[in-house]
Amino acid sequence: MSHPGAPQQPWLSAPPFQRKVRAAGAPLAALIVMATVVGLIIVGLTALNPVGTAIGFVLSSVAMLVVALAYIWLDRWEPEPPRLLLFAFLWGASVAVVLSVIVGLFVESLIVAGESDEVSWVSVAVAAPVIEEAAKGAFLLLMMTGRRRNELNSLTDCLVYAGLVGAGFAWLEDILYISSGESLSDSLMTAALRLIMAPFAHSLFTTFFAIGVYFAMQRRGQAARAVHIALGYLAAVVMHGLWNGSSLLGVDWYLGIYVLWMMPIFALAIGLGVYSRRREQKIVTAKLPGMLEAGLVTPNEATWLGSLRGRKAALAYASRLGGPTGRKAVKRFAAQVVELAFVRDRIDRGFGDPRVHALLTEEAYAVHAARAAGPTLQAMAGYRAAGR
Repeated sequence: MSHPGAPQQPWLSAPPFQRKVRAAGAPLAALIVMATVVGLIIVGLTALNPVGTAIGFVLSSVAMLVVALAYIWLDRWEPEPPRLLLFAFLWGASVAVVLSVIVGLFVESLIVAGESDEVSWVSVAVAAPVIEEAAKGAFLLLMMTGRRRNELNSLTDCLVYAGLVGAGFAWLEDILYISSGESLSDSLMTAALRLIMAPFAHSLFTTFFAIGVYFAMQRRGQAARAVHIALGYLAAVVMHGLWNGSSLLGVDWYLGIYVLWMMPIFALAIGLGVYSRRREQKIVTAKLPGMLEAGLVTPNEATWLGSLRGRKAALAYASRLGGPTGRKAVKRFAAQVVELAFVRDRIDRGFGDPRVHALLTEEAYAVHAARAAGPTLQAMAGYRAAGR
C-alpha cells in the first residue's frame, strides 16, 4: 500500500495557520527567575546551617527524583512538553513556597493574640493547608488559560502537572525543615519522617485540585467550572489539614491517620492514574479508524499506534533500521498522532470552537509533516505489530 499523502476531510476544516495554535511552553525568563529564587533560598539556608542544608538537599533531591520519575512514567502515553514539566516543578519550589511563607507569616501575625496552642493549631491545621493548596493549585489555573489549555487533554495531564508542582513544593519545604534541625540526629529524624513516610504527600493533596480542574474543563458554564474547582480545592485543603492536624494530636493519631486514611487514599490515587492512562489509550484507539479513512495513518501503522507495547516494539524496530535518529522520528510521529486524537476527541464531545478546529487542522498537517521528516517511517511501511 502506498504511503498516505496530504490529510483529507473531515480532519481538516481550514488551511494550516502560519502561527501555531498549539505552541505552548514556559517563558525561558520565568524559568530562570524561578530557578534563581530557589538557588538564593538554598544559599541562604547553607549560610545558616551548611551541614543540615547539605543533608536536606541530597536526601530531598533523591526522594523527589523518585516522585518525579513516577509521574514521568505515568505520562508515557502522551508526554507533556519538558519545559512545562520543569515549569510545574519550579513553580512548586519557588512561587508556591514563597507565597505560602509570606501569606503564612501575615496570617500568623493576625492570630498571634490567641493562646499559643490555639495559634499553633490554627496555623498548622487550617492556615497552612488553605494557603499552600491555593499557591500550588494556582499553577493548574494558569494552565487552563491561553494556549496552555491545549496541553490539558486528559485527567492524566492534570495529575502529572499537579504531582510535579507538589514534588517541587515538597522538595524545597523538606530542605527547609531538615536544615532547621538543631543537631545531626534531628535533621536525620526529620528526613526519615518526611522523605520515607510521605514523599508523595504534597502531590497527593494537589491531586484533588487537579481532579476538580479536570471536571471543570468538561463543563461549559463558568459557574459549573468554578464549583468543580472549588470542590477540588476544598478536598485538597481537608486532606492536607487532616495530615497536619494529626501531627499535633500525638503519635497514635498521626500513625492512625497515616495507615487508615492517607495510605488508602494514596492507593486510590494510584489506581486513578493508571485508569486515566488506559482511558487515554482507548481514546487514541477509537480515533485511529478515522485517521485511516482520512489517509493520515496506514493500516500497518494503526496496528502499533494504539498501545504502549506496540509503540515500544515499533521503536525498537525503528532503532534497528535507522538508529537513534530513526527511533526519534518514529517517536515524534506517534506522539503527534496522539495529540491529533485528543483534539478530535474534544470536538466529538462538543467542545469544538473555531480555535479547536484550527488546532485540528494544524495537528493533522503535523502528522503528515512528521512522516515526511522521518525516512525510517517509509522503511517501516510493511511493519505490523505482532499478532495483528
